[in-house]
Amino acid sequence: MPHAAVKPKIAISACLMGAEVRYNGGHKESRLCSQVLTDYFDFIPVCPEVAIGLGTPREPIRLVGDPDQPQAIGTINPDINVTRPLAKYGQKMAAELGEICGYIFMQKSPSCGLERVKVYHANGAPVDGGGRGIYARAFCALHPDLPVEEDGRLNDPVLRENFLTRVFAYNAWQQLRQAGLTRRGLTDFHSRYKYLLMAHNPVQYKTLGNLLGNMGQTDPNELGPRYFSELMAALKKCATRRTHTNVLQHISGYLKQAISAEDKQEMQHVIGQYRHGIVPLVVPLTLLKHYFRQHPDPYIAQQVYLQPHPENLSLRNAI
Repeated sequence: MPHAAVKPKIAISACLMGAEVRYNGGHKESRLCSQVLTDYFDFIPVCPEVAIGLGTPREPIRLVGDPDQPQAIGTINPDINVTRPLAKYGQKMAAELGEICGYIFMQKSPSCGLERVKVYHANGAPVDGGGRGIYARAFCALHPDLPVEEDGRLNDPVLRENFLTRVFAYNAWQQLRQAGLTRRGLTDFHSRYKYLLMAHNPVQYKTLGNLLGNMGQTDPNELGPRYFSELMAALKKCATRRTHTNVLQHISGYLKQAISAEDKQEMQHVIGQYRHGIVPLVVPLTLLKHYFRQHPDPYIAQQVYLQPHPENLSLRNAI
């Protein structure tokens, strides 16, 4: 798929872009974000702790109490309680950052961590499992479909590919919405995402197909957001070698009449190598694209699965 000339916007914890905003006056620069992904995305750096007026350097805060509703308290001076300002700032930014297609949060942070942030009992003992940062919780509550991820998890090639696939899907949906939702537009959108959905979540793929198949006279502006929520939830599930293999088989079926018995055999051999972990996903995909250049198929040509993110990001070379 051609990608828009305007780069999708991603919000990010400012410390990950190298800003010296951490409690100790340092940063946590993520080279992936600050050097690799900046070619493809416009990053909007946010530091909620500095934004609510905490200085740099500053006394660190920590989460205390009920992990579902913890308080953000000063570690040295327990009279410092910034829970409300952090939550209010999360709501404010959720309203302001309407155009973003994703958010990368600083892990383990009492304001920005998405999961397993340490939460302490009043007596200082850690609570099992931990919780979510105050700002992140307030922000995400208002953007339930937005792709969000923590910086550390992006080091995992499967999670990285999954997150960026969702960011580009979110961006494509925003463009569709701006153009105005129509029944035809929804059907075409779903048609383009068919094989990507099948790779991520075969069950949801069927459910979403039925949802649109039965839309009848339903207002697309009512159905659209529901469809999109379910699509984003489905894409959150990581595709596996097994589900990718299934999709590769389906797509190669479109070449049945077009290529020789030998070429078919080679295609099956390469898909088998991928399935067994011998080669990465980029190998069978490159071969498929090669055949479809020689034997174009309009339905396959529009499938997002073949290129869900810019080729130069090389995200499928490592999975």
